[in-house]
Amino acid sequence: MAESWTYKKSGVDVNAGYETSKLIKGHALKTRVPGGIGGFGGLFEFPVGPVLVAGTDGVGALADKLKRRRQSTARR
Repeated sequence: MAESWTYKKSGVDVNAGYETSKLIKGHALKTRVPGGIGGFGGLFEFPVGPVLVAGTDGVGALADKLKRRRQSTARR
């Protein structure tokens, strides 16, 4: 039987993440980006030059990809 995984086992402290969100919420709200905290990307316009496009991916999506890859490899 496959060993179950958890965020904690992978070194992620979910509660610390929640606390960090609370601490930065006021600062983040000042940026006034659509979608609020938890958005997956943003556009940053500079006075001169191109627009910087930034994106993020949550650890949950990465863990899911790893889990599916391991399952696919185990079947071979």
